[in-house]
Amino acid sequence: NGDGIGDIQGLISKLDYINDGDDTTDTDLGCNGIWLMPFHLSPTYHKYDVEDYFSIDPVYGTLDDMKQLIEECDKRGIKLIMDFVMNHTYTGHEWFDTAAKYLSELPEGKEPDSSECKYFDYYHFAKGKPSAGVYQRVVGTVDWYYECKFSGNMPDLDLFNEDVRREYEEIAKYWLDMGIDGFRLDAAKEYESGNNEKNVEILTWFASYVKNYKPDAYIVEEVFDSIGTYAQYLKSGIDSVFEFDLSKNTGYVAQTINGMLSETCATNFGKKIAATINTEKKFNENYIMAPFIGNHDIDRIAPGYAYNPDKIKIALGMLEMLNGSTFLYYGDELGMGGTGRDENKRAPVIWSSTDTSKNCNGPAAMEANMVEYRFPSVEEQVKDPESIFNFTRKTIRLRNKYPEIARGEMTVLDTDNTNVLTMKKVYNDTQIIIVINTKNTEQKVTISKSDNGFSSLRETVAAASTQTASLDGDTLTMPAFSIAILK
Repeated sequence: NGDGIGDIQGLISKLDYINDGDDTTDTDLGCNGIWLMPFHLSPTYHKYDVEDYFSIDPVYGTLDDMKQLIEECDKRGIKLIMDFVMNHTYTGHEWFDTAAKYLSELPEGKEPDSSECKYFDYYHFAKGKPSAGVYQRVVGTVDWYYECKFSGNMPDLDLFNEDVRREYEEIAKYWLDMGIDGFRLDAAKEYESGNNEKNVEILTWFASYVKNYKPDAYIVEEVFDSIGTYAQYLKSGIDSVFEFDLSKNTGYVAQTINGMLSETCATNFGKKIAATINTEKKFNENYIMAPFIGNHDIDRIAPGYAYNPDKIKIALGMLEMLNGSTFLYYGDELGMGGTGRDENKRAPVIWSSTDTSKNCNGPAAMEANMVEYRFPSVEEQVKDPESIFNFTRKTIRLRNKYPEIARGEMTVLDTDNTNVLTMKKVYNDTQIIIVINTKNTEQKVTISKSDNGFSSLRETVAAASTQTASLDGDTLTMPAFSIAILK
């Protein structure tokens, strides 16, 4: 609406950038899902401290706007999942506000009685400050404290309380009934900090409720840790856990592209992915991998590649060749920068450098010197065949065209060139070979047609748009920073 804050109507107006719903066009990104970060009433820019779970924050619009967004997504074949924050509320939420007022008015010497105020049992209150954990004093009291691991205005909930669970079931049902397709569960490792088994138990309850109510709802959760921890959360029956070992500018993708492993890094990357899948399947045979390389909690990917456009391209290409449901953080497809404080990682997309009326301002505390826009606006990148946007768009097109990429059983092939990742994916009796050159030089690799069941080179996406791979017998020649599909 022109106030500098992105809103739901603004998102609706840009849906065709994400996916226009027309398979005959090739100007949109081609993404078939959107994860919306919190949009409820909240006092902060990030809105992870929810004041009312049944609301839309007025700065974003209205419930009618949300219903329209869901309808417009449905028209385009876009699934919409929402952030679901169960670890804590805002101190201004009715539950906490009522409990805090009750404690402040409690006569001296009287113990709290949950029959008088059930919300007292919703949170982790303690008389006297505990020696362990993060606690803050309840305003208006002398010696009552509440747990608040993330922030003083984010009091932690007791998710073993049956009343709390019924509250969240009602909230989930409300949004599923409206047409939301699933949930991203925030901070699942901190439901009961330091106790993975209890967290899994909580997730098992939630997944069971959601799946019984809407079997095709999708649930992905955040466990900000390494695979040794996050894989075990799949025991709960949720669909996905975010693959943090792949992400950040120190994860598997960056290690490979920046040469932090060895000269055999491309093949090693594939083997790490295969090992990841094998580990996770032990906990949930039917899980869906959730790879990502950037999100709102970590530095933007572009600075991690020194803003080298070709490295950024192949990083995004590697992401899109992985199994499961890949997650692309907005702006990464444009090479946006952003490091340091949280606000800098949530900088706005620059839609146009000439018509700036629809560009957003970003969070108030965003530091302009820490947010670099080294690459052109959306308007310019869409028209430039060499842009990061167009490379990303082409790799997503491959993903959508070949279901083997997302759904296939993966095998890393041993070849005569370990600088190139060569993997076979088999799905529903069809198979493809995916070849990725993560180097800045041309690479040759020998792949036997007879042994691997392909006949021809079908596709190439290269950092330099005019370059293409070539197949001569069993020898494949790959341009620098490129992806090829053999079938």
